[in-house]
Amino acid sequence: MKTKIFTTIIALGALVTFGSCKKNYTCTCTTVVGTGSASPTHNIDNATYTDAKNTCNNYETEANRTLPGSTTCRL
Repeated sequence: MKTKIFTTIIALGALVTFGSCKKNYTCTCTTVVGTGSASPTHNIDNATYTDAKNTCNNYETEANRTLPGSTTCRL
C-alpha cells in the first residue's frame, strides 16, 4: 500500500514539474512556390509545448491563407 502511494506521489510530482514547464521554442515554416522555397523561423518564448505547437500551427494556417504556394510549419 505504501509503495502505491509513494509511486502515485512521484508520478504526480513529475507531471506537475514537466507538464507545465515553459521553454523557448522555434517554429520553422517552409513555403514552396513553384520551384522556389523559403524557410523563415519564429521564436516562441516562455511557452508550454502545447501552446507552442498551437502557435506554430497558427503560423501555418495564416501563411496558407495569405501567401501564395504551400506552407508547412514544425516545432
